[in-house]
Order: sequence, then structure tokens, then C-alpha cells
Amino acid sequence: MANIEDRVESLIKDKIQELGYHLYDVQYVKEGQNYFLRVFIEKKNGSIDLNDCEKVNDGINDLLDKADYIKEQYFLEVSSTGVEKTLRKDKHLEDNIGNEIQINLFKSIEICGKKVKELIGILRGFDNDKIVIESDEEELDIERKNISQIKTVFDWENLE
Repeated sequence: MANIEDRVESLIKDKIQELGYHLYDVQYVKEGQNYFLRVFIEKKNGSIDLNDCEKVNDGINDLLDKADYIKEQYFLEVSSTGVEKTLRKDKHLEDNIGNEIQINLFKSIEICGKKVKELIGILRGFDNDKIVIESDEEELDIERKNISQIKTVFDWENLE
């Protein structure tokens, strides 16, 4: 049986598209004693604002209640992906080949004689076991099991 995130994604994807948005990701997490269902959306013509989030929240709330996939009490959060998107799925990685990404690791590894827990480089490829990035003109294979998070890198210094 599919996990909660997959089931929710299948349930709400069409409704979100109907409302004029794209469903980027669904996360179901426990933080402290609270559960959160986080729905990340995008739209073609620009940034997501509070009205967009409210519109999607109102559009999917009844669907979620009727499906009753989540038995415990949870908080529904609808938001944009942000400028630095978390890359959790193979589709996210595929869409970002050739782009700069940041990889955070669970524990430090040694690269070129230095211990590092964070790597920044150009995403060159991936498979089920590893992510391949180019950093300082060197290609690095990072085992997926060692990765805590991957996200895009936004160039904050060249804002106009």
C-alpha cells in the first residue's frame, strides 16, 4: 500500500491543477508531538502568495477530510517551494541536472583531505545509489544513504 504522502499526492494533484497550480511535493512529518501535512505548490507565472495558499488549502481540505487517510490530528500547511527548493524525488533531480545544488550529509566525509558535511556543485546525474556532482572541476559520487537533504542553490549575490 502506498504511503500517506503518495496517497495524498494522488488525491489532491488534479484539484490543485484545476485551481491553476502545480503540485511540487507533499510531506507528512511529526515535529515534537504535532503532525504536519505540508503541500508545496508552484505556478507558471511567478511567485506564490498567501492568497494562493489559502485558495489551495480551501480547495483540498474537504478532499482530505473525506478520504480520511490520516487518522491522527494534523496541521495542514500549504506553501510555495521557496527559492531554494528541496529535491526529494527523482523527478526533482531530473529537472535540475546541470543546475547548482547543495547536498547536506548526515555525517562528515573526507574529500581532498578535508572533512565536509555540506557540498555545493553542479548536478551531473544520479541513480538509485548515488548523486553525481561536479565541484571545483572534480566529479564526486555521493552515496544517497549518506545524504540528509538536497536543495537548489539560489544566487543571492546577483539579485537585480
